[in-house]
Amino acid sequence: MNPVYAIILVFVGCCSNVVFLELIVSEHPGSGNIITFAQFLFIAVEGFFFATRCGTKTPVIPIKHYVVMVFFFFTTSVVNNYSLIFKIPLPLHMIFRSGSLVANMVLGVILLKKKYPAYKYLSILMITVGICTCTIMSAKTGNKKQGNEATELEGPMTAYDVGMLTVGILMLTLALFMSARMGIYQETLYQEYGKHPREALFYSHALPLIGFAVLGKDIYNYAVIFSNSEPLGVPVIGVMAPKMWLYLTGNIITQYVCIRGVFILTTECPSLIVTLVVTLRKFFSLVFSILYFKNPFTFYHWMGTGCVFAGTLLFTSVFHMAWDVLFPPSKAKKVE
Repeated sequence: MNPVYAIILVFVGCCSNVVFLELIVSEHPGSGNIITFAQFLFIAVEGFFFATRCGTKTPVIPIKHYVVMVFFFFTTSVVNNYSLIFKIPLPLHMIFRSGSLVANMVLGVILLKKKYPAYKYLSILMITVGICTCTIMSAKTGNKKQGNEATELEGPMTAYDVGMLTVGILMLTLALFMSARMGIYQETLYQEYGKHPREALFYSHALPLIGFAVLGKDIYNYAVIFSNSEPLGVPVIGVMAPKMWLYLTGNIITQYVCIRGVFILTTECPSLIVTLVVTLRKFFSLVFSILYFKNPFTFYHWMGTGCVFAGTLLFTSVFHMAWDVLFPPSKAKKVE
C-alpha cells in the first residue's frame, strides 16, 4: 500500500481523534474507561474477523506472552484515563506522553544495558526540560473548567489543585514507564518469534476486555450519562441521537483509522519515518487542540513544547539524516 495513503490516515485519523476526545472529556473528564472499553471492543471485533479469521488462525506468539503484554497495556490505558480526573489539561497530557523516549531510554540502559551516543542523551535532556517546563507552567496558569456549564478559564490553581495535578503527573509518569516496559517486552518477543503486528493488535485489545469487568459499574454509569445527553441531528441518516454517543462513535472510528495508518506505516516504511510521522502528528494535534478549544498556553508552554519535539527529532537522528542530504559526505571519506 502507498505510504502516502498511510500518512494521510495517520494525520486525519489521529488528529480528528483528539478532537472527539476533547469534546468528551471537556464535559465528562472521568469518562476515560468507557472510551477505552469502546475502542478495545471495536478493534477486538474487527481483529477477530480479519486477524484471526474468526478464531481459526492459531497465534504465532504464545498466548502466555500476550497475557503479560496485556497486563502492561491495560494498566497503562486505565492509569492514563484516570489521570485526566486530576486536573491534567489535555495538551499537557499529550506533551507528557510524548516523553515516552525518556522512559524507553532509561529502561533500555537499566534492563538491556544499552549504550547511546552523546546526542541522544542531549535529546533526552531537552525532552525532560520541555516536559518539566510545561508541567510547572500548567500549575501556575490554571486549567480550563471542565463540565457541562462552564468553559471559561479559571484563575491560578489553589493548593488543592496543585496537589491534584501532582497526583496526575505521578500517574502519567507511572503509565509512561509501564508503556516503555511493554515496548521492551514486545521487542524481545519480536526478536524471538518475528513481527506480527496485526496479531498483537488483536490480542492486546481482546484479552483486556475481561479486565473491564472490574470497571463495569463505572462504564455503566457513564453509559447512562451519555444516553441522557442532549440529542444532536445526524445529517447522513437524518435522525437524532445523544451527542455523547455520537462523539464516542467518532472517537472509536478515528482511533481505528489512526491505528490502522500506523500499522501500514510500520510495514511499508523504516522505523525512522514512522517515528517522524507520529511525532509531527502529535505536534499538529497539540496545536489544533490549543487553538480550537482555547486551552491555556503561554510562551513558556510553547518553549517547553519546542524542547520536547526538537528533542524527539534529535533522538530519531532526523537532523543527522537532513544534514547528510544537504551536505553529502565526500567519496574520500566513504573510502576511508
